[in-house]
Amino acid sequence: MKYIFVTGGVVSSLGKGLAAASLGTLLELRGLRVVFQKFDPYLNVDPGTMNPFQHGEVYVLNDGAETDLDLGHYERFTNCVLSRHNNLTSGQVYESVIAKERRGDYLGKTVQVIPHVTDVIKDRIRELSDESKYDVVITEIGGTTGDIEGLPFLEAIRQFILEVGAQNVVNMHVTLVPYIKAAHELKTKPTQQSVAKLREIGLQPQVLICRAENPLDRDVRQKLSMFCSVSEKAVIEARDVEHTVYEYPLMLHAEGLDALVCELLHLKTPQPDLADWRKFVERVVSPKKCVKIAVVGKYIDLQDAYKSIYESLTHAAASQDCGIDLKLIDAESLQDGTDGQLKDVAGVLIPGGFGERGVEGKIKAARFAREHKIPYLGLCLGMQVATIEFARNVCGIKNAGSTEFDKNAKEPVISLLEEQRGVRNKGGSMRLGTWPTKIVLGTLARKIYGRDEVMERHRHRYEFNMKYRDRMAEKGFTISGTSPDGTLAELIELRDHPYFLACQYHPEFQSKPNKPHPLFKGFIQACLAHPTDGAPRVANDPLSQRRVQPQELVPQR
Repeated sequence: MKYIFVTGGVVSSLGKGLAAASLGTLLELRGLRVVFQKFDPYLNVDPGTMNPFQHGEVYVLNDGAETDLDLGHYERFTNCVLSRHNNLTSGQVYESVIAKERRGDYLGKTVQVIPHVTDVIKDRIRELSDESKYDVVITEIGGTTGDIEGLPFLEAIRQFILEVGAQNVVNMHVTLVPYIKAAHELKTKPTQQSVAKLREIGLQPQVLICRAENPLDRDVRQKLSMFCSVSEKAVIEARDVEHTVYEYPLMLHAEGLDALVCELLHLKTPQPDLADWRKFVERVVSPKKCVKIAVVGKYIDLQDAYKSIYESLTHAAASQDCGIDLKLIDAESLQDGTDGQLKDVAGVLIPGGFGERGVEGKIKAARFAREHKIPYLGLCLGMQVATIEFARNVCGIKNAGSTEFDKNAKEPVISLLEEQRGVRNKGGSMRLGTWPTKIVLGTLARKIYGRDEVMERHRHRYEFNMKYRDRMAEKGFTISGTSPDGTLAELIELRDHPYFLACQYHPEFQSKPNKPHPLFKGFIQACLAHPTDGAPRVANDPLSQRRVQPQELVPQR
């Protein structure tokens, strides 16, 4: 078993997760079996109760674990299917240690960070190692080197390397090499200081992933090599990709990262076959056509809040050789009406969310899409607002609402699950993880999925109130997917609409670059067929992007 540890320095948000995922892509394409772990030093047990503005989206795994969005990168970029064992937080570590102490497991010993906390961390790494079905474990440490919360994790890695042998481990450090305009030069000192801090802790990186706005010339590489004690060929340039994050593996391959890692780990592998990946990237970079899609959400200001949704749209559009012009609309701006904000779009997507803020704006957006026959895709809360809108404006249930926003709603078409009524703790207490959905024959959903049962990931508390099923069905509200026992509505569609689908689950968590999710793919196909003022641009449009040569897909040294 081989191990790669990914740490970061200088500042956060340098892209450790993308670097780890991209390296995993390259190693997988070399025929290796790769698995990921993410260690988050924060004291939350999981990010499930965090505000998306602070932490980005919460990514849900098959087993219901609420995790960091980096696990989304891992699953999208590779064939991994991860579980709660692939994500560890300081909150989980200390919760485990304290529970053991209360049970008396430590037999009266003084409980300390070393060895008790570090042992829990090392045991989590070994859990994957012991499964023996992987060749390489890639572990990303969240935060930056020197953070007080992260010190136990770095100490655990230092101990772990001693136990498994340095020849089986690569330490990869992602750091910033800023360009100072006044001096017209790249500065290596921040990286030097970051590596020095890491070495104080007892870890020596063998590879530097250098985030920089400008190319690293030979002098900069030599300086970093000398002062950070790494090989010059292990100083890897990682500039911002020009078009899409899916260019990142191609950039790192051009820098020789995957070959270097295999050499350091004494792994003999063939060259990776990047043909399919390049083809996908080419379609993203220079599509033959383009559609405008409105995303109406409440966390629009933060790119990472809807990360998986944006990526799923990209995957689906690329499968149709299509680009996307995203129109991001704050739901609160629609509270008093759409004001023409949706008139030129080919599709409307309403994502999930919690709380009452912006809900009326989302309801108005759903109504606009329904009345103007614009393709609509609703996810979780997007399904609930579409239900409320239809009940109010088509079925005449004027007081239709959700008990999430009004506990005393007179017409609760959306209401709390019976088993959720007594829940007091917020963390990890929703309906979470993968559940089966039975697809009804003769529906648009059945045509799109091509199957009578699917497995989808959930994260919600409130459900469609089946008491209103018959009343709404008479008007064209079709429940096209249910739980196996038929008691829960999982997927709805409108009978007299070209594409109006909304689901209680989160399909965005199962989309991959060359395997888009059927609902997103169907949505894009419907958007391409929808006539709008902003009709799809085609290749003969002089404004349309040209095809690029494969060698131009990544910045060249």
